[in-house]
Amino acid sequence: MAMMKLIRILFTGLLISFLGSLPLGTLNVAIMQISISDGLMPAIWFGLGSLTSEVVYVRLSLIAMDWVRKQKKIFSYLEWITLAIVVALAISSFYAALHPSVKKNVILSSTLHRYWLGLFMSALNPVQIPFWFGWSTVLFTKGILQPHATQYNWYTLGIGTGTLLGNFVFVFGGLLLSQKLNGNQNVLNWIIGGIFLVTAIIQAIKMMRHKDVEHRIDHPEEEQHDFESVLLPEERKEQNK
Repeated sequence: MAMMKLIRILFTGLLISFLGSLPLGTLNVAIMQISISDGLMPAIWFGLGSLTSEVVYVRLSLIAMDWVRKQKKIFSYLEWITLAIVVALAISSFYAALHPSVKKNVILSSTLHRYWLGLFMSALNPVQIPFWFGWSTVLFTKGILQPHATQYNWYTLGIGTGTLLGNFVFVFGGLLLSQKLNGNQNVLNWIIGGIFLVTAIIQAIKMMRHKDVEHRIDHPEEEQHDFESVLLPEERKEQNK
């Protein structure tokens, strides 16, 4: 029974992480562009770097919830930094599209090793902090996750695996997109730049509507609806009888 509970925790973390990795965002779009412009291994290294940072944030959300709540202002500042980075990525992609001789996004194709680039960009991205803070709160409330080191380890393993699988979707998706467009880097830069621009606009709107990091940390229960509808369909059916 204990092992079955740990497996359930692992697959719960995996499913949440995988589904959470699929909507277009700064990091997965960056992975896609790196796979297009620099190849498979640089994109994988970038994904591993961002995964490392995410795992650290997950552990913080589990063992230091009170500390996380007290750092809302810092996370809010990081959100503005992230918005500036996304805008810079969009500008870099549009610049490369307008100047065919450049070809690559100068930020994502810099000389910095992709692992460290992914680590730093993920560390500066505060969106995942309230995301995991909210989900962990819901899991504790539902009794699926309990404050035990072994459960934390399996939960974190599931999250890491789910994020890795989500990254692969964008890594190989980028390679497939490049093949479909016959390697036309100019068109790809316009597409990626447009995605970054839309991402920045959506984030700015959320911040103006106060659906930002501070709000989501204060209202972790807002994740509960998605949790019940996606991960606990049987429980919802029982409640509705």
